[in-house]
Amino acid sequence: MEEANQSVVSEFIFRGLCSSRELQAFLLLLFFVLYLMTVVGNLLVVLLIITDLHLHSPMYFLLANLSFVDFCLSSVTTPKLTTDLLKDNKTISFGGCMTQILCVHFFGGGEMVLLVTMAYDRYVAICKPLHYSSIMDRQRCMWLVLISWIIGFVHAMSQLAIILDLPFCGPRIVDSFFCDIPLVIKLACMDTHTVGMLVNADSGFLATTCFVLLLISYTYILVTVHLRSKGGASKALSTCTSHIIVVVLFFGPCIFIYLWPLNINSVDKFLAVFYTVMTPLLNPAIYTLRNKEIKNAIKRLISQSMKSKELTALIRNLIYCRSYEHDKEFIGGFIMKLYICSNFHDNLPRYQSIYKLKEKK
Repeated sequence: MEEANQSVVSEFIFRGLCSSRELQAFLLLLFFVLYLMTVVGNLLVVLLIITDLHLHSPMYFLLANLSFVDFCLSSVTTPKLTTDLLKDNKTISFGGCMTQILCVHFFGGGEMVLLVTMAYDRYVAICKPLHYSSIMDRQRCMWLVLISWIIGFVHAMSQLAIILDLPFCGPRIVDSFFCDIPLVIKLACMDTHTVGMLVNADSGFLATTCFVLLLISYTYILVTVHLRSKGGASKALSTCTSHIIVVVLFFGPCIFIYLWPLNINSVDKFLAVFYTVMTPLLNPAIYTLRNKEIKNAIKRLISQSMKSKELTALIRNLIYCRSYEHDKEFIGGFIMKLYICSNFHDNLPRYQSIYKLKEKK
């Protein structure tokens, strides 16, 4: 055993998604575009929630954290997947592989707990609306998010501690595009049946527990709203549809990979791509397309950027103004335009018409 431990594998080789050069070129473009959309979509949601005062509520605070976690989760695997499509030799160092395992389980485990926290927020908002502000106060929201990060970190460290004790002395080809822990365990120079069961039990316990809590929460919400109001079933379904879709998209592949007894490489690769590449992209799209407040925040952001461009143009014109007489007239119009642009509620047609008359003079 000492010799096995001393002859540690220094790097692993990914087999990737396919061997066809034409298909790899297509996948390169596809994954690059998907990753770019993931980064822009998730960071846009975070930016909107931070900057827009209308979105400073517990639900959107949790949504901002979810978008940030999705951005991080996608960044762990997708850039490496994309660059490897350009290479014939798809390698990763032993340290890089362990880092991937740590980060995937850290952000993945944290997201599971965060989705449970979001379900709890919806439960309080719908089932106990009068007590919502007192229950979901700022301090409790901070603690709930912190707990999700802590649980994700503990889960990731437990997975890493198991795999670091294994001796890797021979095989080093991983039949995937990233260091998925069940596939890496198979490369160890020992019988890994017990270790594999322990790893699956750890991941399966966290995933199953969170999934059961989510099912209980959303079932209780649907039943409660259905009993309290006419047409409650459709109203409750529309209220929680976004959350339920995200839960199914995230937990479905994870539970299938870690709890399904049969291993089919093509299916496992597709599911791995789905929950590491597609799910982080779909989450902001689902919440944005079904949320009027997010849509309104985007409109306000676009409006503010257009106003800033107008002010920049006005200031530039003021700087390059040459004659003093022209200055006096222009400054009056500039001040009127500045007032209109800086006050959204006063940006009415009558002020615009006043400014246009001023310009004609």
